[in-house]
Amino acid sequence: MDMKDIMLKITGKQFAGEESEEQMEFVTEGRLYEKDGATYLVYDESEFSGFPGCTTCLKLMGDTIEMKRDGKDVGYGMEIEFKKGKRFFSKYETPYGVLDMEVLTNNVINNLTPEGQGNIDIDYHVSLDGMAEGRNELKIEVQ
Repeated sequence: MDMKDIMLKITGKQFAGEESEEQMEFVTEGRLYEKDGATYLVYDESEFSGFPGCTTCLKLMGDTIEMKRDGKDVGYGMEIEFKKGKRFFSKYETPYGVLDMEVLTNNVINNLTPEGQGNIDIDYHVSLDGMAEGRNELKIEVQ
């Protein structure tokens, strides 16, 4: 398995209605590798993303992106599958308890080259415990 060190620029936006509410942006080191026809990106979250102590793994396969965030030591954990037009139900573990999470993916763009350059854009709606949380955009640029 050939692991490659990469730099990732991660931008996250949250919308309330059409207004962009919050934006977070951070640059972090990560690793990229291929396994069984899928591309994996692994990186550590930071204070900036609000999940210090967590590791996020993205599995890219065709038009589907699976995201796993693991932070057992700090009490966080979640798994989401992003696929355009698809609803995904999951559990979201937080230090304050487990929430039901529903994600509806509006769009997924994966422009990553086999060499591991390019970007990933995910546009989705998320609700936790049935409360509308609004729309999020996640953009990951691999350098």
